[in-house]
Amino acid sequence: MWIQKQITLKPRSRGFHLITAEILQQLSELKNIQVGMLNIFIQHTSAALTINENADPTVREDFENHFNRSVPENHPSYRHRDEGPDDLPAHIKASLLGCSLNIPLIDGRLGLGTWQGIYLCEHRNDAAARRIMITIQGE
Repeated sequence: MWIQKQITLKPRSRGFHLITAEILQQLSELKNIQVGMLNIFIQHTSAALTINENADPTVREDFENHFNRSVPENHPSYRHRDEGPDDLPAHIKASLLGCSLNIPLIDGRLGLGTWQGIYLCEHRNDAAARRIMITIQGE
């Protein structure tokens, strides 16, 4: 069985946001999958997805601080500045983290580890809602 649908995540401020629950609220189809794979693909070039710690919010704060130091705004070598000083750094950060995730499906639920959650990595200061394409394969 294949299922594909687009979902929209609410707009968020710049930072790393736990979105596991928001995704699951829009995927009632999961309960029918005993074994399978879930692919989550973000349809944007200035935001990313990753999986990491879901319990301690300071992890997400530390991620934001790390990436801002590693890929600073207003670097003199940047040529792409059309959409503001956060634009090119957002593209670089999104490329480093990636645009898709694959998660196993087990007995109608995500096969994440105990402390794992899905993050939206929002790299723009004034981002709009983000579109996510979900593809499920399973039985």
